[in-house]
Amino acid sequence: MMDQTVDTAEDLGSNPLEDTNTDAARAYAEERKDNIRTFVRTAPDYYIRAFDKIGASSKFTPTFNLMAGLFGPIWFGARGLWNWALPFLILEALAFVQIARGLFGDLAADAMARIASIEGTLELRRQQLAAAIENNSDRVDAFQRTVDSLEANIGGIRAEAEALAAQGPTIVLTGIAILVVAKLAQAFTANTALEARFSDWLSDRSVRSGMPVPHMVFSAVFMVLIVFAAMMHYSFPGRFTLLSEFPTDPDIRLISIDGVEAFFNWAVLNGDALFDGITYGIRMVLDALEIVFVSTPWIVIASLIILLTWLTAGVRMAIYSGAFLSYMGLLGFWEKAMTTLALLGTAACLSILIGIPLGMFAARRPRFYAAIQPIMDFMQTMPAFVFMIPVIAFFGTGKPAAVVTTMIFGGTPVVRLTVLGLRGVPESVREAAISFGANKWYLLTKVDLPLAGPSIRAGINQTIMLSLAMVVVASLIGAKGLGEDVLEALQYANVGQGILAGFAILFCAMILDRIVQGGRK
Repeated sequence: MMDQTVDTAEDLGSNPLEDTNTDAARAYAEERKDNIRTFVRTAPDYYIRAFDKIGASSKFTPTFNLMAGLFGPIWFGARGLWNWALPFLILEALAFVQIARGLFGDLAADAMARIASIEGTLELRRQQLAAAIENNSDRVDAFQRTVDSLEANIGGIRAEAEALAAQGPTIVLTGIAILVVAKLAQAFTANTALEARFSDWLSDRSVRSGMPVPHMVFSAVFMVLIVFAAMMHYSFPGRFTLLSEFPTDPDIRLISIDGVEAFFNWAVLNGDALFDGITYGIRMVLDALEIVFVSTPWIVIASLIILLTWLTAGVRMAIYSGAFLSYMGLLGFWEKAMTTLALLGTAACLSILIGIPLGMFAARRPRFYAAIQPIMDFMQTMPAFVFMIPVIAFFGTGKPAAVVTTMIFGGTPVVRLTVLGLRGVPESVREAAISFGANKWYLLTKVDLPLAGPSIRAGINQTIMLSLAMVVVASLIGAKGLGEDVLEALQYANVGQGILAGFAILFCAMILDRIVQGGRK
């Protein structure tokens, strides 16, 4: 009875995958071989042995793949391993370019072009020297020195050209060495890369397997064209215009410019009422905030900011806020700082009022969010100086245009993070609320928004910080405030004024960040 118990324990403790004599291990081995055959489709026995050798160790196990070494990037591309194919393509293209340059290239072409250019100048100076000698001019010595200098330069460049021409064999050997190293690297890493792809294929059968003929043809044509074009361009520079200059026509650009200008002229003429309405709405909010921040006594605003910082971020940050506000006041930045906060507050408030509802609407509508994502990408990636051009065309210069520019640059994070927060609400929590009879409004206000609150507040914080980053840029189109001092310091190289105003902007950002972040924490 005891022996049976020991045997049972040994059977339960053994790993069927390590013991190759068990039925489970043999079945697993056969299934693995069948999967490898299905995956590679060519030379399955070779790949079975290679994959077994690689899988037997957790470390890198080099195995030699002759076909990968011979065909290089073409093999990797045909197998779908493009993340390996492209780096090896660059190496092989570099090697073939070096070989072609060393064998067929005109290595001294640039030097000879320089000699031809100097010879034209030299001939002119010789004519001037001959004329000066004939006329007994007092500039004979000057012309003679110039001619001697140009002849010496030509001699030096000619020697340089001869030295470059003699480097052909060295360049060829360098290219051959690079090519051999690349081929060996491809041969010894191919099976490891393919085995990793095989592991991905086991868990996701949509991963491409085998070596389809269309993919082989595409990979071969692509690699050969890339290498051939690089060889021709670098071996014979300037001979093939198609390789050195993009084929275009200047009229295309001129027609495009005329089309864009015609569109903006039409938009300005036909959208005058719309742009005036937007400007009026921005001006209302901006004027109200300027009354609050600029016209209100400084002691009231400072006290409210310190109190708000204390309530959200604690006593220590409230003390820092008081110190930052004192810095702005003592250095004469108070009014401009408050103007900046009014401008920033207008842009941030409008961005938040538009962004949060838009994010709430897009969170449960994937198609709508997919449609507005490219627009938000455009708003964030387009340089500020570029989208300032249409803003000025539509709104002119001044504070409303600065607010619109700031909203374009800083308004997208609150939308993205609102969507992220609402989509991150666990479905189990929502289902539980629905099962207890929660309607859509209750679900939104009592479940979704509270759970997505940290993410939404982070979006608000990012919108405020990005809006503040536009202070200096906005001053270019007539916005007042601290950005104006920084811009003036840049124009007149006033280092002290620029640094002090920059610190004032930094302190504004820190106060706002701590207020928002404190509430989030």
